[in-house]
Amino acid sequence: MAKTKVISPFNLEGIGEIELNDESDLESYLSESTQCFKKESIPLHRRIEILQNLLNRLKPLKNEIALLASKEGGKPLKDSLVEFDRGLNGIQLAIESCQTLGGEEISMGLNASSAGRRAFTIRKAIGPVASISAFNHPFNLAIHQIIPAVITGCPVLFKPDLRTPLSGQKLINELYESGLPEVWCRQINLENNLAEKLAQDSRIHYLNFIGSARVGWKLRSLIAPGTRLTLEHGGVAPIIIDKDYDLRTIIPEVLKAAFYHAGQVCVSTQKVFVHRSQLEELINQLSQSMSQLKVGDPEKEETDIGPMIAPKELDRMDDWIAEAVDKGAKLLVGGQRLSETCYSPSLILNVSPSSRLATEEVFGPVLSIYSYEQVEEAVNEINRLPFSFQSSIFTDSLNSAWNAIEKIQAGTVLVNDHTAFRVDWMPFAGKKRSGLGTGGIKYTMKDMTEEKLLIFKSPEIRL
Repeated sequence: MAKTKVISPFNLEGIGEIELNDESDLESYLSESTQCFKKESIPLHRRIEILQNLLNRLKPLKNEIALLASKEGGKPLKDSLVEFDRGLNGIQLAIESCQTLGGEEISMGLNASSAGRRAFTIRKAIGPVASISAFNHPFNLAIHQIIPAVITGCPVLFKPDLRTPLSGQKLINELYESGLPEVWCRQINLENNLAEKLAQDSRIHYLNFIGSARVGWKLRSLIAPGTRLTLEHGGVAPIIIDKDYDLRTIIPEVLKAAFYHAGQVCVSTQKVFVHRSQLEELINQLSQSMSQLKVGDPEKEETDIGPMIAPKELDRMDDWIAEAVDKGAKLLVGGQRLSETCYSPSLILNVSPSSRLATEEVFGPVLSIYSYEQVEEAVNEINRLPFSFQSSIFTDSLNSAWNAIEKIQAGTVLVNDHTAFRVDWMPFAGKKRSGLGTGGIKYTMKDMTEEKLLIFKSPEIRL
């Protein structure tokens, strides 16, 4: 079986090795999942017990798993420790959500033809699940894509990003040690062509994809008839700063939204709109604060920004910034390689609407600033793009806040908070090109189950 090395994105040194699965493995796992779902079942109380065991096993491993995730993904260790805590909270949420994941009674007897009947719905596991994941949160994304399947009784094949496969495999190994039979959850390390075959196989009843819009929408066009799916892509996560808002209070929020994990997050802010009268002040404050951000080794406590996932992404940053400058933008801060893998946090003004920095998801540490005279100009520019994920407005005006909520085309509008905010019990969804369906632990659990309607007819039923 072929093997591939896992490389640290910071120093490009090997940190592990995985075996690549081939087409025969894929066929074997798909057949195994199908037979498992048809012939076996794990009672819900036992599934809950397994996840409770998992929580107990994971808690002492916090530093080990956070370090592993930091090494393979490049996120600063202090942020990977937070990611670990989120992951454990996600497991607890899955356990708790079982209490409310149920059906409902459907009214009967409302007319003569429905008399003598009682009806209600129940929820049943949808069937084998394929979860295809991204690199940027290797532990917590594995939680979101594996645990809902386990708790709802769906066999799951987990395909990680091959650059960050170690955290997911560690989670799965701990699931096995917690009592889950291996046939119910497999990590399958596939190259792209085989990942497509996984996604389009008719034995997969539900596809959960987190990654780029280009790949996600292609997979949607390939899936077998009847397969349900959820797609989570990215966006530009714009921020509007209302006129006369106190800029000093939001600089840390903007920095967090723009440069967390080197901007490699689906809700990273890449556009900030500020009133013309405050443009110079915002630039000065951002420039000063950005100069204090520490870029480098993700394992060091003082590091704020780690590496990009691969050196080729630095080439892309250079190309996109150069194109924007050629089209009239002004580079204010950054735009430099700090090493083979680290890129300076960058600030750029007045990017042309035709530049890739303005029209595509940056997924890097680049923030573009735009000024407006009327806030409607900013809203129109936001809505012009085909992306629609999270956005925010900072304002002291209730009217301005509500106007933004009504008019901005986004899955989420935050008021006086940064776009990277998320807790795992809330719905998390992109609209337009940014995705399809809704993420979040309990929402994914619902997607991994189907409603079945039951109707009883009896002369003894009197309503």
